Amino acid sequence: MFQINDNYQKLPGSYLFSTIGKKVNAYQQANPDKNIIRLGIGDVTQPIAPAIIEAMHKAVDEMGHAETFHGYAPDLGYEFLRKAIVENDYKARGCEVEADEVFVSDGAKSDSANIQEIFAQNNRIAVCDPVYPVYVDSNVMAGRTGTYDKNTETWSDVIYMPCTAENNFVPEFPKETPDMIYLCLPNNPTGTTLTKDQLQEWVDYANRVGAVIIYDAAYEAYISEDNVAHSIYECKGARNCAIELRSFSKNAGFTGVRLGFTVVPKDLKCGDVSLNAMWARRHGTKFNGAPYIVQRAGEAVYSEAGKAQLKEQVAYYMKNAKTIKDGLKDAGYTVFGGVNAPYIWLKTPDQMTSWEFFDYLLEKANVVGTPGSGFGPSGEGYFRLTAFGNYENTVQALERIKAL
Repeated sequence: MFQINDNYQKLPGSYLFSTIGKKVNAYQQANPDKNIIRLGIGDVTQPIAPAIIEAMHKAVDEMGHAETFHGYAPDLGYEFLRKAIVENDYKARGCEVEADEVFVSDGAKSDSANIQEIFAQNNRIAVCDPVYPVYVDSNVMAGRTGTYDKNTETWSDVIYMPCTAENNFVPEFPKETPDMIYLCLPNNPTGTTLTKDQLQEWVDYANRVGAVIIYDAAYEAYISEDNVAHSIYECKGARNCAIELRSFSKNAGFTGVRLGFTVVPKDLKCGDVSLNAMWARRHGTKFNGAPYIVQRAGEAVYSEAGKAQLKEQVAYYMKNAKTIKDGLKDAGYTVFGGVNAPYIWLKTPDQMTSWEFFDYLLEKANVVGTPGSGFGPSGEGYFRLTAFGNYENTVQALERIKAL
């Protein structure tokens, strides 16, 4: 008889945002007259920028003519997009990245879950706590995390790096030596980040202990401070130890369009084995490429018009972030984030648990956020709000919360 992958059975409950969706839908069905404002999932609300829409329309027209029709995309992605990525995201910032080190995909979530496939099962992973759940869950599925302790909500073989108010939500080098280190900067969910000097210390540490850094830079477009790196490849030695994940979802509103990429430097090796070659083999075998129309849309992100329009969108969301942060502070909440990232991380009031505060906000204010405990044990007692709603709803949500 066939057997299943028992590692899936180890996963506690459902995916965090699926659980939230079910709770909100149940409440909405029971209270159809309530106007719920959703500031939970990090989904954008502003429409795709005009320059990108124009490029998509042009690409759609091309698909209707034999001489300009496109079928399967190249394994790594179309050269026009990879070149635009290299010139604008890397060489413009002094980073040494080549086009054949860029792998275009359908989004950073997929890559952040799939990248672990090229590593041995006995590798130890280190994650910030709290952390984006996909990093841990995908390693659970691979059988890399050991056993789950319901009391501590931790995995026996995962190295946790607590990020709390006491250490300014900045991870510290773990006492145990990891093989794989997941860093998301600017951070989801805390909204905080590292300085360039702090990030350089992590690169130096990884090279010293022989670890690889999986660096999720999905929110780099929201960085406003000069001393914060937009790419880990701004750090000396990063090409020898780091893989970088990028997304078009947050900077260009592609959550429904789906496009991202991963950079695997050719300098990154395990002995004589190239991780670039390994990822290329995996990519070519398991992925058929992002659609031509979508990759043309990605190219338009780097056009002068696209850059200007997306700068306005980022500013729009960061205005929301400032509105949320200032409003919560005025209401007496302890608040973090909202400067280099579109997330607000707040301390729950009156010693409420994260889920108690979730229920309280949903029932009393009809506002949806994300319980901090869903991101890991150190997230208990905290709550995340996203700035990706529209401004009017954001203001209304703050008024409701203040009225509690």
